[in-house]
Amino acid sequence: MNMKKFGLIGNPVKGSKSPLLFNAAYNGMTQEDGSAYSYDLIEEDGFENAWEHFLNDYSAINVTAPFKEQAFAKVLSLAEEGKGLISGPAAKIGATNLVVKRPDGLEAHNSDFTGIITAIAEAYYPGIVEEFMHEFGERFFVKIHQFFRLNRDEHFKTIPQALIVGCGGAGKAAAIAAAEMGFETVLMNRSIEKAQAIINANPEYGFIAVPIADFKEAVKECDLIIYTLPMALPQIAEFSADDFVMEGCRKVILEANYRNPSFDEDAEFKIASAEGIYIPGTRWLLYQALTGYSLMTGLNPDLSAMLSALSGPARSCDAQNA
Repeated sequence: MNMKKFGLIGNPVKGSKSPLLFNAAYNGMTQEDGSAYSYDLIEEDGFENAWEHFLNDYSAINVTAPFKEQAFAKVLSLAEEGKGLISGPAAKIGATNLVVKRPDGLEAHNSDFTGIITAIAEAYYPGIVEEFMHEFGERFFVKIHQFFRLNRDEHFKTIPQALIVGCGGAGKAAAIAAAEMGFETVLMNRSIEKAQAIINANPEYGFIAVPIADFKEAVKECDLIIYTLPMALPQIAEFSADDFVMEGCRKVILEANYRNPSFDEDAEFKIASAEGIYIPGTRWLLYQALTGYSLMTGLNPDLSAMLSALSGPARSCDAQNA
């Protein structure tokens, strides 16, 4: 029996936390032939070489920058021939970070999307991830999404609002995820044209764009903030605890940057003082891996082992190579 191999393509991928999380996720698990699962970093000069390496040697791969759109295009082309499948979220986002070989072709997914939904749901319903993994198995994140949509109004007096700061790849995934969770979603980017492109491509969500100059006021007004910029806006240092107070609910802030978080310890303290919830980038990383590796192997990962693997310095994780 051929050993199932998994890996990550991108450039660069050195220093990625994915092998650490993969090995922890399947701690002690073996394949039917008794061999252990493997997870490799596959760094090639160009996308075509990396893609060929995947096709020849691997059962499934994660995809990181700058290859997500190219991998999506490959599977889209195959899907048009009846030899591939693209999940709904990946189709809307126009990028994939996870491709799995199936008997009838390749499957493209976007675990940025599922990781966001899982991280946000856990913030509002602590313990839901472990509970739903135990009850529903490897597709637990689908049930979590359904549960949140059905019970959203428990937390909000009116339709909740989400602010997405940054409209790059992570920002687009965040926008689609927030809208699919039932949030009225506002997009903010230094270039308003980039936000407008997402709006034009997804008219069904009713996205609106606001200038980045309105950042401070938008943060104060919105229930959920997903911050995906690689740098800190200067207004973050100006926030007081009162700016994070929400009437009737708790403000949730999810950050994508793992290496150099924009919300420092002082900002985290102010959020906590206002009874808000700050979700660090390591949680997005964790739940992206948790949901993605279930899709790769069809198995329930070892959540406890993954949490332990990330128990080191939270601010040392690499956002781009997850």
